[in-house]
Amino acid sequence: MKRILLLGLCALACAAQELRVYAIDVEGGKATLYVSPSGQSMLVDAGYQGFGNRDAGRIVAAAKAAGVTQIDYLVITHYHADHAGGVPQLAAKIPIRNFVDHGMNFESVKDNGEVYGNYVAARAQGTHIEVKAGDRIPIEGIDVQVVTASGKAISQPLPGAGKPNPRCADYQPIVPDHGENSHSIGMVIAFGKFRLADLGDLYWNQEYDLACPNNLLGAVDVYMTTHHAKKTSGAPALVQSLAPKAAIMNNGPKTGGAEAAWQTIYLSPGTPDIWQLHYALNNDAAHNAPDEFIANRSQDCTGNWIKLVAGQDGSFTIQNGRNQMEKVYR
Repeated sequence: MKRILLLGLCALACAAQELRVYAIDVEGGKATLYVSPSGQSMLVDAGYQGFGNRDAGRIVAAAKAAGVTQIDYLVITHYHADHAGGVPQLAAKIPIRNFVDHGMNFESVKDNGEVYGNYVAARAQGTHIEVKAGDRIPIEGIDVQVVTASGKAISQPLPGAGKPNPRCADYQPIVPDHGENSHSIGMVIAFGKFRLADLGDLYWNQEYDLACPNNLLGAVDVYMTTHHAKKTSGAPALVQSLAPKAAIMNNGPKTGGAEAAWQTIYLSPGTPDIWQLHYALNNDAAHNAPDEFIANRSQDCTGNWIKLVAGQDGSFTIQNGRNQMEKVYR
């Protein structure tokens, strides 16, 4: 009995020293659950509305697997339907304490006004926190630094960053975006020596502000692909200066995962592993990850997630929810 008790205490202590991250499949939208070693949770975006509560159900399933009974901080990076649309359905299934966003809506085309209005109504159930670049989201146990919000980037480099970026010489802007993508909340999340970049749907031209002429973010261990790895985000000047060991791609079967964005990651220093939520049906095999790194192989799927567990020493493990294949990064 004594040995069993000690093993149980050890398991609790070990879990308390881990940051757990679930990249949840919301079919080409975004929903990423972070569980701090303190036990507090942060969900970044909530997928789509509709589909029989599909996305809200998948988020709640991930929360249950992580032992989470409430969302302490819901960060809505921007007000597009694939990021904020699922908030009302999610709020009906699990308590949400704090709603974090960039404030005003910068876009009125398509269904954006309705999505924003529904989100604001749901937001009234909790505490509203509006953030700007340079702020921190106060989840206990990890450091969540806001590096972009409302179209503005941090002006000073993060600790250890700020070196001149030689990749800026080849940078070319694209047609500007004045809507919500360019106003996305972007974050760098740190736990001890482990660092992860999660930049929402930040647009190519706004990525320049983080990367050029100096790299304001420095290197990271994991890159959560920006804008589902579409061709209007993922500028090489930024992505390759991050030099990640691994990238997790929140793509859908026919959404994101563009060949150019995939290739940019692949050509980053050290040739990082690319973990995909879906096989990219519009790409050839050379621009998809090996099968064991893909969580969902077909358009009709069960919503397998990709799970990351990080330690304070900077080591981390990524696991494929479909086949339980995992890889340890030292």
